[in-house]
Order: sequence, then structure tokens, then C-alpha cells
Amino acid sequence: MTLNDIAREHEAPTVTVTVVHHSVHGHTRVLAEHLADGARLVPGARVHLVEIRPEDVVAGRWHDAEVMALLERSDAIVFGCPTLMGSVSAVFKAFMEAAFTPFTTQAWKDKLAGAFTMSASQSGDKLTVLEQLAVFGAQMGMQWIGVGDMPGNNWSGGTRDDVNRLGSWLGLMSQSHADQGPEHAGSRGDLITAGRYGERIARLTQRWVNAVPYDTPRMTEHEARALSASLRETADAPA
Repeated sequence: MTLNDIAREHEAPTVTVTVVHHSVHGHTRVLAEHLADGARLVPGARVHLVEIRPEDVVAGRWHDAEVMALLERSDAIVFGCPTLMGSVSAVFKAFMEAAFTPFTTQAWKDKLAGAFTMSASQSGDKLTVLEQLAVFGAQMGMQWIGVGDMPGNNWSGGTRDDVNRLGSWLGLMSQSHADQGPEHAGSRGDLITAGRYGERIARLTQRWVNAVPYDTPRMTEHEARALSASLRETADAPA
């Protein structure tokens, strides 16, 4: 970060974005980290990365007072978990049920929200997880932000490294091979999409909370394919 970047961030009105997630083997955690990094590109964004841990689930009930306090003062909350047997992970579901307390007071009403999920299969029924998380956000009275990128890897010149290569808009979808560790989480396209989604959420949060001017970025499908190609060329270029 340059001195100009620091000065610009200092001058910008602040918003708090919290990425709250559960990860079993670390793959979803990598996705959460890239999403948080994207959000940090926005001047004034204070970004927190929170992992829901199984040890905080006792007798089926999740509890962490510090996390709940952080979420209450957050302007945007991004939810993430792996897709397991076509559903949110059990640990993350315990966290969702613990949100009944802020639900009763509408403490999260009109906060912005988004979601992401990871599975080993190309589909894995990830859409059901994003739908579960979107319904959860709706019950909490939150305003939902989806992925804003055009689809990738849907033509003969597409690759696994395209932006939004799984063509998901309700939230971010990613896929990791079951026989590889978190160091190979997702694809390069998935991780770039995560960063772009995080930045989108933070910029829209600045607009929603502080009325910061926002110019909607738009592109055609042809332009989206060119973007993915340029990102691949950058990755293949010698250091």
C-alpha cells in the first residue's frame, strides 16, 4: 500500500465488513481470505475475517459473544461454508440458529449480506446452500448482494481459470478437487471472482451506508471473455 493509498483510506468514511465462515479442511477458508482481500481494496473498508469453530458448538448450540457483538456493529456480513450433502455444514447451521437472538430484535436489519460456498463436485448442489443462506439473510431483514460478473468457461475458448466459471449469481460458488489440500483450493478464476465479489460488496456498502458515489461497472459477454483471457495471460507471463 502506498502513502497515497493510506491517505485516501484515512479520508474515506468507514464501513465494517465481516466475512464469517466455517471451513472443514481449509478450502473454504482460502475463498474467505480472497474475498476479504478484495473488500480491503475499498478505501475506508474495515474488514474482519471470522471463522466459526466446531469447539464453540456445545450440546448442539453455538456461542461466541465476541463474534456476535462484532456482527451487530458490522455494516455488511458475508456468510460462507462448504456444501456438505447438499446443505450448509452442521457447524455453520448451529451458528445460523444462534442468530435467533438478533432476529428477535431485528439487530441485523438492513445490513448488507452476501454468501459463498465450496464443494468438491462441479455442482454438488451448491445452489441449495446459497438459497439457504439467502433465506437466512432475508429472515434477518438484510439486503442481499449477488455476484456481478458475467459467466465464464461456457464456450469453446473458456477454461477453469475464467472469472465466474461456474456461472453463479446468487452468491459465489467454488470447486476444489477432493484429493488436493487447501493450497490448491478453487481455481485461479474462483479466487479472482472471490476478490471481485468482496470488492463489490464493500463498494456497495460504502454506497449504502455513506452515500459514496458508485459507478456501476458493466461489461458484455465478449468483454468478460476478454477479461478472463487477459488474466490468464498475466498469470502465464514470466516473472
